[in-house]
Amino acid sequence: MGSKKKEVALQVNVSTQELWEEMLCSKGLIVVDVYQGWCGPCKPVVSLFQKMRVEVGPDLLHFASIKDEALSDEDECFSHEKNDGDDEDLVSSEKACTLAIIKPDAVVHGKTDEIIMKIQEAGFDILTNEERTMTEAEMRLFYQHRAGEDTFEKLVHHMCSGPSHLLILTRTEGTDDVVTAWRTLMGPCDPHVARREQPDSLRAQYGTEMPFNAVHGSWDSEDARRELALLFPSFRFSDQIPESAPLVESSVQRLRVTDLD
Repeated sequence: MGSKKKEVALQVNVSTQELWEEMLCSKGLIVVDVYQGWCGPCKPVVSLFQKMRVEVGPDLLHFASIKDEALSDEDECFSHEKNDGDDEDLVSSEKACTLAIIKPDAVVHGKTDEIIMKIQEAGFDILTNEERTMTEAEMRLFYQHRAGEDTFEKLVHHMCSGPSHLLILTRTEGTDDVVTAWRTLMGPCDPHVARREQPDSLRAQYGTEMPFNAVHGSWDSEDARRELALLFPSFRFSDQIPESAPLVESSVQRLRVTDLD
């Protein structure tokens, strides 16, 4: 009986709108196995899921299975969007967006307001500004591509050392896309290099040394989607997900795990 309970907890069979909405409220990444009735769920991947969940933590990785017939049933259509107008916490944007983080070193030195003012003066719109203290599990997943580096543990420890400000940025001015424009405003990763090459950049003004470089930004648009899916699970890119898209599309948005800066 014990092993059966463990398997149920590992992968949830989503068969109702209520179960789906409960899954959407889960923190972290959601992996959904959409299967056809004639073949059933993909059992061979269960052990892989279990291994991944042990590595990243049970609170940051969730698995669900959904029969494809449920997606095409118009009377019981699962959707990532609530139509009753009650989903006030769901952030969406029809414009390109990127993630910006004001790191703990800048926050602890009281530079948050100054940095936000400079971001706005540079032509960015801030869709969301949330103060949050990251967990170690979140940051290990966030920076997993750097796990083999000597500075990995120091970076994870720093990002969990105090509150950060997590911003979702979009842009209405200028010709650069929002990701490129934000990386230009940040400047080179190393504050010493930033002060030499781009003295007006944020890292030149507010960073001290690595990894205390004040701000983080997504490397490209693909990384922006991955990072936003991890840290803002309810965020929706309205420009690429139709208004009544089925849940499988909103799930795929959450699955991208690629390298990041």
